[in-house]
Amino acid sequence: MKIATFNINNVNRRLENLLGWLEAARPDVVCLQELKAADNQFPRSAIASAGYGAVWRGQRTWNGVAILARGADPVLTRDALPGDPADGQARYIEAAVEGILIASLYAPNGNPQPGPKFDYKLAWSERLISHAAELFAAGLPVVLAGDYNIVPEPRDIYPTKSYDKNALVQPESRAVFERLLDQGWVDAIRKIHPDETVYTFWDYMRNRWPRNAGLRLDHLLLSRKVARRLRDAGVDREVRGVDGASDHAPVWVELR
Repeated sequence: MKIATFNINNVNRRLENLLGWLEAARPDVVCLQELKAADNQFPRSAIASAGYGAVWRGQRTWNGVAILARGADPVLTRDALPGDPADGQARYIEAAVEGILIASLYAPNGNPQPGPKFDYKLAWSERLISHAAELFAAGLPVVLAGDYNIVPEPRDIYPTKSYDKNALVQPESRAVFERLLDQGWVDAIRKIHPDETVYTFWDYMRNRWPRNAGLRLDHLLLSRKVARRLRDAGVDREVRGVDGASDHAPVWVELR
């Protein structure tokens, strides 16, 4: 079983890229972020023609998350992160697929910091930590996949000082990721590639893709039952180099 996460950065603008990757990689489950489309603008027919059922929560202009399943219909269990009913940002969706609970999340960026956006990032993260703790304690097979907008360690970003004040690398942000791991979640990429430099995002600016000036922002965290089945994990880097590409590349795990 192959489960992937892909910040598509506008699902309609990059639909051809998405469909090409689906055909080539044939993932069983895909978590999408940054749909940048209202619910009624989600390309349901094109996704279905590619052989995938889908659940999604859209949002015009920004945000938006979805879960696709090859040859199946995901069973929606939640379309918002609990803890703040007033939060209208479409950043979390959860569904059951083939006996695994899958979450697709798009965490707040938090810039500029300090400020209200960084405060929101940390408050949203506290809600994620609380919900993740409940899921882990339940003993379910769970995958928390998505764009966490956190660079967990210095080795997860290219050598630079330009990000020193960025919300993605602040101690408070990195502490969020560490607290999730402390609950028992397994960082799939680091489990399979403990010593390698792995990037999942390359900004469009300053020639960062050609010179491999990347960051690791997209993560798949596995509960204990899923981690036992982990066989492989990786990044489809070549997708970032295709014409009209998202600034993120798909990240995936293979399970026994």
